[in-house]
Amino acid sequence: MSYQEFRPGRFNQIPLVVKNILIINVILYAANMLFSNVLPLDKYLDLYFFKSHYFKPHQFITYMFMHSKTDPTHIIFNMLAVYMFGSILENLWGSKRFLNFYILCGLGAAAAQYAVDFYHYREIINSVGGTLSPEMDSQLKYYYDGGGTLGASGAVFGLLAAFAMMFPNTYLYLYFAIPIKAKYFVLGYAVIEFFSGSFGLEPGVAHFAHLGGAAVGAIIVLIWRRNRSNFY
Repeated sequence: MSYQEFRPGRFNQIPLVVKNILIINVILYAANMLFSNVLPLDKYLDLYFFKSHYFKPHQFITYMFMHSKTDPTHIIFNMLAVYMFGSILENLWGSKRFLNFYILCGLGAAAAQYAVDFYHYREIINSVGGTLSPEMDSQLKYYYDGGGTLGASGAVFGLLAAFAMMFPNTYLYLYFAIPIKAKYFVLGYAVIEFFSGSFGLEPGVAHFAHLGGAAVGAIIVLIWRRNRSNFY
């Protein structure tokens, strides 16, 4: 099946896993908006650094279903990408294979962000000689009490990487107007993410989580091509 042959129709025709991803994300977003004063879901479901008293192991999964309460474009663009690219890939691979792929990309994104956070954490600890000073308390606030990582973006970047590898010459439209081949779009996006993360551009955005998700997605597609393994 080629990209040109796929035409998503009504909501009840959206593939099973993609449909449920959309539903879960929307429900959690709405619940977090409406009941945050009573039940702060972000404290339980966002992914926090392991030094934080908010950290729980299940957050490695749940964080990819949470989105910013203050920026609605966060969930809108992520879910649009899940619908567009996820529907194509799930129809091509089947639901079990697609679900495994999506979760693994999300886990890879979390691992990449954790690695970067741990590196910076160790830099701070070493710079102050391991002494708990007021200055260090301020510097480490993010790791102990700061906001967690959240969003489907890491898994979405895995979908983008897979799509670009399987349909490299399919045209995507940058800003809905400028045609660019998928392989160049994703490669350019990855370069921007790398430099943004390396130079501290757009603070608060988990650039290396995006790259981690894309890297895992690309690796999985390469393994599947070579070994024809479905991971289930």
